[in-house]
Formats: sequence, structure tokens, C-alpha cells
Amino acid sequence: MPNCRIVLELSLRCFGFESNPIKIKFSFLESLVTLNANDISLEAKLYLVPTPIGNLEDMTFRALRTLKEVDLILAEDTRTSGKLLKHFEIATPMMSHHMHNEHKMVDRIVMRIQSGEAVAMISDAGTPAISDPGFLLSRACVQAGVSIECLPGATAFVPALVNSGLPNDKFVFEGFLPVKKGRHTLLTELAEETRTMIFYESPHKLLKTLGHFATYFGADRQVSVSRELTKMFEETQRGTLTEVIAYFTEHVLKGEIVIVVGAKK
Repeated sequence: MPNCRIVLELSLRCFGFESNPIKIKFSFLESLVTLNANDISLEAKLYLVPTPIGNLEDMTFRALRTLKEVDLILAEDTRTSGKLLKHFEIATPMMSHHMHNEHKMVDRIVMRIQSGEAVAMISDAGTPAISDPGFLLSRACVQAGVSIECLPGATAFVPALVNSGLPNDKFVFEGFLPVKKGRHTLLTELAEETRTMIFYESPHKLLKTLGHFATYFGADRQVSVSRELTKMFEETQRGTLTEVIAYFTEHVLKGEIVIVVGAKK
């Protein structure tokens, strides 16, 4: 195996970093990346920063640098995010920002950015605002003329869609279905959907949701169910709704789940 430090240094030189060197310490065994950038300051704006959905090696260099250099990190759960930041030796102050308090906080955060602070937002896992807090703050920033920068990175539904084997040239992301109100109406509408559909679901509700899909979409509709994506026990089961329901009836369910359902033919 080639020396990783040498490979990374040569790659950075190709992008013209000689005059402003960036030192990188990389360890595959510990999954630690420490970035020290000289004379680089982030603009005052909102930075939406994806975090790994299970595998720490999916954290990007750019995400690490951003989290190190912003003035404040908004975290969905500071306890969960605190473990991530500690792992990567990031000491930036955090503030809790979740679905129960975001309505009260957006104006205050916008004002802080307008006063010159760089603010990053992270969720517990994946990309902010994708079935997680983030939309309200993004909308408030747009309305106030505050710049937003979203970094590319981990999002659970993309690998689930790509490895499903179902058409991915056109798709619709539905996230979590309504628990009660509006569920029947939505499923009735989706039964006619001509694009591949993507849903998030929790383990204890999976069989109930798959059963509803069989009722509304037909038991022979093709489906792919992925769980524990990027983790050691990652699993994807594909087949008709009848086949996949039978499988998960016999197997213990753990981890976050992504359901990809084929379109109406």
C-alpha cells in the first residue's frame, strides 16, 4: 500500500496549495483527520454540513475544516454530535437546534450571521433538512438575504436508491409517511406514481408500512429495503412486497431503514 501521507500531499500540490500549505494527518486505523489551514477564514453565512450516517470514514476533509473554523455549530442533539466532534478533535462551540426549538431560534441565528458570524448546521446523521431540522433556518436565511452553502456528503436515500436495482432516472423522495392523518390519502395518490418512490421508516413500523404498501400498491410491487447503511451489518433485501414482508417477519430488525418502491407500470 502506498504511503497515504505522500499521496495526499502530492494531490494537494496539484490543486495549487504550495503557497498556503495545508497539513494533513490521516490514519485509517483511527479514522482521524486533522486539518490545519493557515490564513483561511470562512465567510459569514450558513453552512449546511452532512455528517456520516454510520461510518466515520465518510466524513469529508471539507466538512472537518468547516466545522473547525466556523464560530458556532448548530446540532440536532449535542450529545450525539459531541461524540463526533470529540473524535475529530473539533472544539467549536455547539448550540442545540432541533424540531422542538427551531421555530424560536431561526431569527436569532439569522441575526448572528448578519453580524458577521459563520454558522454551521449538522444533524445527528446525514444531510441537514433531509427529514431533519434545517428547512426553517434555510428559508429564513433566504428571506433575509443571508448566504447559504451546502456541502456535499452523506445522505441515506442515495445509496439505498442506487443499490436497489430499481429505475433511478426519475424518483420521488417521500421521507417518513404520516402516522395517521393524511396517510390514506397520500398512499392512494402514490399508488398511481410512475416514478420510483423512496421512504424512511423506523424498525418497529417497517412491517406495518410494508403491509400498507401491499394493500395500496399491490403485493407484487417490487421493493428494496436497506438498513444499517454504511455500517458493519448493512443489509438490503429486494423482491416483491410479499417476499420482503415474509423475510422481515422472520428476522429481527435494527437500525434506520430506507424503503425503495418500484413505480406503477
